[in-house]
Amino acid sequence: MIDVSNVRVELGSLDGSEESERAALRRTVSRKLHLTPDDLASLEPRRRSVDARRKAQHDVHLLFTVRVRLRDGANAEQELLRRLARRQGHDVRLANDRPLRAPRAPRGGLTTRPVVVGAGCAGLFCALTLAEAGLEPLLVEQGYEADRRGRDVRRFVETGELDPRSNIQFGLGGAGAFSDGKLGTGTKSVAHGLILQALVDAGAPHQILWDAKPHVGSDVLPRVVTRLCERIRQAGGEVRFGCRLTELSLAGGRVTAVTLETVSPTGDVARERVLANDVVLACGHSARDVFSLLKERGVALERKTFAMGVRIEHEQRMVDLAQYGPCAGHPALGAAPYKLVSKAGARRAAFSFCMCPGGFVVAAASEPGGVVTNGMSLSDRAGRNANAGLLANVFPDDLAGDDVLAGVALQRRCERAAFEAGGGGYVAPAQLVGDFLDGVASSAGAEVRPTYPRGVAWGSVEGCLPAYVTQALRAAIPQMDRQLRGFASRGAVLTGVETRSSSPVRVTRGPDLQSVSTRGLWPCGEGAGYAGGIMSAATDGIRVARALAEGLGR
Repeated sequence: MIDVSNVRVELGSLDGSEESERAALRRTVSRKLHLTPDDLASLEPRRRSVDARRKAQHDVHLLFTVRVRLRDGANAEQELLRRLARRQGHDVRLANDRPLRAPRAPRGGLTTRPVVVGAGCAGLFCALTLAEAGLEPLLVEQGYEADRRGRDVRRFVETGELDPRSNIQFGLGGAGAFSDGKLGTGTKSVAHGLILQALVDAGAPHQILWDAKPHVGSDVLPRVVTRLCERIRQAGGEVRFGCRLTELSLAGGRVTAVTLETVSPTGDVARERVLANDVVLACGHSARDVFSLLKERGVALERKTFAMGVRIEHEQRMVDLAQYGPCAGHPALGAAPYKLVSKAGARRAAFSFCMCPGGFVVAAASEPGGVVTNGMSLSDRAGRNANAGLLANVFPDDLAGDDVLAGVALQRRCERAAFEAGGGGYVAPAQLVGDFLDGVASSAGAEVRPTYPRGVAWGSVEGCLPAYVTQALRAAIPQMDRQLRGFASRGAVLTGVETRSSSPVRVTRGPDLQSVSTRGLWPCGEGAGYAGGIMSAATDGIRVARALAEGLGR
């Protein structure tokens, strides 16, 4: 097999369907290789991206890397490579994948099974890897399975009745299940292909295997994570929902047991002490009770840089025009994303985060009396608005005192300030971008209609965030407008607050991926401070599982 890169496909040959795309690819690749379409036995996309660098000249097209198998077999492929090697920049090479070797269970069995805390992307892929290695892990999640979690989220949106255990932060799939399922990452790992294939096998669209900016959609993700959970069980793992870690037992500097509290569907509470020599903490960035427990037990923690800000909403058609120019609206392009960074000051960066094309701002509170926003898109990304987190960094030395959980305290203060600014009932404070830049409160909306489902109270978001954050955002918006024309539109909407983009705490681990203070404790994923998104968290889950299994094997 050979890989062919820089395959340019013009929009004029596409109608938005996968069939037209594949037909255009076959024609284009055969011309690029100086072959006929019949010479290609198979052709599979490996990467798909949009090139809009010359949009002003109406030159927007798709770029592909494809994997090709020739009908005449490997000898014909080798001959083609020899022929093309005489040319400069021929964009053709021999396919060379590196498979990830699966870990194996140790001989002789185990005295205890690994316990994985948290069923977000890190916990799911950690537990799946452990289960398929024969280690029979116990995966516990304080929230609930997808169907019940969905009902709890809808009830909160409709009534304002919040379940602190089951919401957009907690439950099967973690926070990522309600934030579009964006799978882009700036990291590289041989595990990425394995993760994407597992998601496709569980029901995610197969285009995620090659899209440069893949996403699943919050309407599809519940089915996907449910099937991943079934796969863990089929491989010998156990999964418990409504099950919260309440105690971590230590002796001689290592883990010996955990205490779990399980709430049944009828509300009955059962507590159980489970012996465990290995506990993976994949509890997510909002598991503040776990951070407090670790601090009480003397587990090594440290402050880390995190980010806070607001959600910014524009009409999606404005973003499409800014990104694709006259080609905006072509069915092969879909809703345009963006990613913006501004060095607002000498030290503090501001940036867009979790951008949701054609999406909605969601109510992401997990504690009573606090407003938290996030964003999501459905699989079709057909919503009227685009939204993104507009965030600025918060550094450890921004926080007074020496409390390692000072960042959590700051998040809580901002969330409660937003709750009060909204007037209660989890209504969110909102402000027009033009008024924010002018430093005045808003009294009404403009052309962009907010999508936050509990409603907004027009006013100011400034009092809900530290001054250094709002100053950075105010400086960044005009700079970002130069990167994305229309970003600083006066009628765009800011909705506050977004405080849960990342964890303010790191559970310090060593080169062996175990806690530096506590043997058998494996900090993992975004909540522990070692990931920043679905793909990097899932990758870290696999990495920790492999290290744990290989350590047991030794």
